[in-house]
Amino acid sequence: MAESVRVSRTEEPVPQAPADRPDHHRHRRRMRRRRRGTFNTITPLEKIVRYVLLLFVLVITIGPFLWQLSTSLKSITEDVYTQTPSFIPEQPTLANYAEVAQTVPIWSYAGNSLIVAALVVGGNVVGATLAGYALARLRFRGMRLVLGLFLASLVLPAEVTIISQFVIVRDLGFVNTLVGVALPTMIAPLNVLLMRAAFQAIPPDIDSAAIIDGATAWQRLIHIGLPNVRGMLSVIMIFSFIGAWDDFLWPLLVLTDPDKFTLTLGLQYLNGTFVANPRLIAAGSMIAFIPILIVFTVLQRFFFRGVDAGAIKG
Repeated sequence: MAESVRVSRTEEPVPQAPADRPDHHRHRRRMRRRRRGTFNTITPLEKIVRYVLLLFVLVITIGPFLWQLSTSLKSITEDVYTQTPSFIPEQPTLANYAEVAQTVPIWSYAGNSLIVAALVVGGNVVGATLAGYALARLRFRGMRLVLGLFLASLVLPAEVTIISQFVIVRDLGFVNTLVGVALPTMIAPLNVLLMRAAFQAIPPDIDSAAIIDGATAWQRLIHIGLPNVRGMLSVIMIFSFIGAWDDFLWPLLVLTDPDKFTLTLGLQYLNGTFVANPRLIAAGSMIAFIPILIVFTVLQRFFFRGVDAGAIKG
């Protein structure tokens, strides 16, 4: 009797409906994702929109450069103020570049700019590297305060500190010198923070192993730190050079002797008081752009190579 009761109480498992099975739910979610597209799926409309936006940005960024290049190659007989502008010169000529060299001592100005750029790049490479490594890898009293001061300096615009910078340069006796032009930007706070972030990306276990082996801070910087931040060093060199080469306001305040003018200051003589030839101004702009193009072309290769070679292999 007990066995019959036990058998009667045993119930057969009720088969789940197809909609209640977990694999069925997964299949339905997968089909739903296929219908509306995954995250990485690009529809034809989205692709068209992306190309249109890229073309728009390309026109905005490259358009002025192409217009200046076209104007610098136009002859004196060609009108540059036509209602329908043309990018292709009718009679291309290099006479405008030769006339720029005859109008102003452009090679002397370019040499002064190279000296200033070399001081700025060298100061940022050495100073930002040492300061960034100290903030990232060394422990000292007042480290948070120093880091906070670097961050606070990024909030202040250059126009706020330019008067105090001029007073300091004047008291140091560097007015009307190329050193005075380069001094305020020889160590940029942003470059220090970039180097600090680059050094912090190195796993701390490598530093710990070097400390156990008896390596000093200088040895860790040279043999561990620098090989892994070559990419960031290239970025700092590129932007430091561009900033020093293109600066106009600060050299205008510091320099008074025309023989010490940088290239950006010297090119203002191409714009006369009563008449201005846009062809000469465009040719001077192209001459000033050539060193930036050379530096970027050379260092961008080392930038990508440094990022790849400096990656920490696990």
